[in-house]
Amino acid sequence: MKRMPAVAGQFYSGDKNSLEDEVKRLIPSSRINPVKAVGVISPHAGLIYSGSVAAEVFSRVQITDTVIIIGPNHRGIGKRFAIDTADQWVIPTNIFEIDQDLAQDLLRQCSLFSHDSHAHTYEHSLEVQLPFIAHLKKDTKILPICVMDATLEQCKEMGEAIAVVIKKSQRDIMIVASSDMSHYVSVKTAKYKDNMAIEKVLALDPEGLYEVVHREKISMCGIISSTIMLFAALSLDVTISELVKYTTSGEVSGDYDQVVGYAGIMVR
Repeated sequence: MKRMPAVAGQFYSGDKNSLEDEVKRLIPSSRINPVKAVGVISPHAGLIYSGSVAAEVFSRVQITDTVIIIGPNHRGIGKRFAIDTADQWVIPTNIFEIDQDLAQDLLRQCSLFSHDSHAHTYEHSLEVQLPFIAHLKKDTKILPICVMDATLEQCKEMGEAIAVVIKKSQRDIMIVASSDMSHYVSVKTAKYKDNMAIEKVLALDPEGLYEVVHREKISMCGIISSTIMLFAALSLDVTISELVKYTTSGEVSGDYDQVVGYAGIMVR
């Protein structure tokens, strides 16, 4: 079974050659010493808005043979914590194989996760990461996970389960948490609120991130995916968290009264 692209021609070009050109323009021409990262946070808006941030993040890291991608379920369709074990995911520039062994290990390790392809059918937050991964390493396998709202304890359980299966695999596997930051607020408010969340990520503090986003009502759509990634990363002994780039949609649209914030962060 193939999962076909849901937002090709909307969030990014639906034409293979045009998409390749689009990503080439965004990815820095010289990748100097990409590092081994345990996890990253990368945005998922249309490439015209957030592509520069995502490109900078992916250009800074070594793309592993398998990449776990965790993204928010914007439509609320399907199971709450859905692993897609379809055979392949298709985008105009590549066909990605699913890491079936890792998927089954994770389903066995944590009962919160369910096999559910339906949750992924129309979701864009994971798909928008794929053109960058394809450009840098076409033979990478993926493990797509779509998540709805969760308690802090559930985030911890899922993150630690991901860490367990990565350790058992004895392979380098990077985790991509897909998230935009503040939505449809002034640029001043976005920068102020987003900085509060970013500081918690840089401090490798998943509890603090979860708490400040909920307390301050920061409209960070990937708070659950980011918290899960941080719990996994801590279990995998990360020590460094680095802000790669931050910007807002206002830099493209010229509208600074209603912006969306985009942060690119890597942990290693």
